Amino acid sequence: MHHTFKNCLLKNFLAAMDMFKNIIVLCPEKVWEQDKKFFYLTYHTAIFLDYYLSNPVKEFYPSLPYTILDSLPPEAVDDVIPNKFYTKEELVEYVSAIRKKCQNLIQHASDEKLDGRWIKDEEINLHGLCPTLVSNYTLMEILFYNLRHLQHHAGQLNLLLRRQANIAADWISQADDPIHETANGGATNI
Repeated sequence: MHHTFKNCLLKNFLAAMDMFKNIIVLCPEKVWEQDKKFFYLTYHTAIFLDYYLSNPVKEFYPSLPYTILDSLPPEAVDDVIPNKFYTKEELVEYVSAIRKKCQNLIQHASDEKLDGRWIKDEEINLHGLCPTLVSNYTLMEILFYNLRHLQHHAGQLNLLLRRQANIAADWISQADDPIHETANGGATNI
């Protein structure tokens, strides 16, 4: 794939992750601890971000484990329930690790890999996370799907922050050049 296109995709993906991380950091402790919907939505966003960046999927080992439940807490987003109430710091660390995973995947993916199916048949039910809708996507398609999913939930979380604490994370137009960016994962705000 053309280097410019991959770099553009990566800069936008990393910018969305940086915004997501900033939302978590900005969230006041009171909101984090009392608004379970905010917590569950944050966890949901992070776990699927990680899962959809796992290639091969059999190597998905989230550092913040979950359980699939039939009986859900009222604030839950879906049936993927975190094994415990994770701290903001744990989620920030997790998102930082996922960011590196994303950068590595996109920078090193060949055209053949990007055009290939992202999940094997034997991996579909391995973690309980693969919706039928995406089971035949190519790696390129799941990357775009994942970016859209991330942006969708980052927008929801920013709205919740604005409503509950009158704050919101700034828009990040794109991450700095991922190939030459600094160790702190710099980004460009507007």
